Amino acid sequence: MPTPAEHAVCSASASERWLNCTAAPRYEEQFPESSSVYGEEGRLAHSFCELYGRKRFTVMSKGDFDTELAKLQADPLYNPEMLGTAQSYTDFLNESALSYDEKPYIAFEVRVDFSDIVPEGFGTCDCVMVGGHVMRITDYKHGKGVPVSAVDNSQMRLYALGCLKKYNAIFGNTITDVYTAIVQPRINDDVEVEHLTVAELEAWGEHAKPIAQRAFTGFGAEFVPGDWCRFCRGKAVCKARADKYSAFNDFKDVVPEGRVCSQTAESDHNVITDDEVASLLAMSAGLKKWVEDLEEYAMEALLSGRKIPGYKLVAGRSTRTFTDEKKVLSTLTRKLKIKTADCYKPRELKSPAMLEKMLGKKPFNEALGRFVEKPMGKPTLVPESDKREAYSPAVADFEDAVK
Repeated sequence: MPTPAEHAVCSASASERWLNCTAAPRYEEQFPESSSVYGEEGRLAHSFCELYGRKRFTVMSKGDFDTELAKLQADPLYNPEMLGTAQSYTDFLNESALSYDEKPYIAFEVRVDFSDIVPEGFGTCDCVMVGGHVMRITDYKHGKGVPVSAVDNSQMRLYALGCLKKYNAIFGNTITDVYTAIVQPRINDDVEVEHLTVAELEAWGEHAKPIAQRAFTGFGAEFVPGDWCRFCRGKAVCKARADKYSAFNDFKDVVPEGRVCSQTAESDHNVITDDEVASLLAMSAGLKKWVEDLEEYAMEALLSGRKIPGYKLVAGRSTRTFTDEKKVLSTLTRKLKIKTADCYKPRELKSPAMLEKMLGKKPFNEALGRFVEKPMGKPTLVPESDKREAYSPAVADFEDAVK
């Protein structure tokens, strides 16, 4: 895969966004790139997939495999689940390979160039198979929050165009059909596949070419908010997005304040109809996400020391926890002679609140008080008029340091 330092103005992974909102690439340049633990986990999971794939389809000694595997498992972000998802990925590749009449050509982490469609466009395909007249391109996704479909997937289509260009010198015009697939085992065991003829794929590329040119240069580019804003670095403060959802205020006078809606609302022009309710509900989903993005932006600004006029952060609600559950259980069973089964809810030790209720406040504090802590709650955005003390990042960091 490309290293984090590599960056394309119009990347394949962001293509859904810039194909719809051509102003996005140049707009995002003013905002710093950020990495997350989820992104790092994804990169590590991809490495396991590549290793398992090479073990299955290339010549690799057991010693070399074990050495590479141990190195990956030493990563702090390693999770045993990654071995299972890598196996699922390899199983799908094996099924794909068996669909060919003869053993196909197979390559992993293939760097492709599609700059004839997207200026300076490049990317890395997780796996490419070619045999007979068929090319198959498979991508692994480690995320478990957002399902990604292979159908109408612009990232996969750009990769496919790059692969056709790359392998043209080897296979010439023998390839007539392209299959793209996305393996996302943490969400779905079934793998969705898109099939396009090379002619259909190339026609799509020609359609995308002028759009990519506008997105790359910024000339004639337009802001078009939509679902594709999800991963935009500037989504929280985008004026076009704000204008779209601020239009929600246009409905504020539709139902007069204090007025009770009757069941015959459709006959009253001052009351919104069921169709308008449906429209508002659809709009409110995007509005809610936009407000959440605004709140996240404000919280990050305040935590970094900037001011958001009229707002501050306070410590949110937190619950008591035990610092040492083994000592708590020992105290309960040995000193207080309580049966082990009575100390547990189905699979875990009862909470401080539950045990306090069972023992009584004073006996609880005397026996277990020294094992109880109440950490500072997570920062919460509130108006400055809120009476709670402002959240102190330094105090929170200190609490983490002394644990």
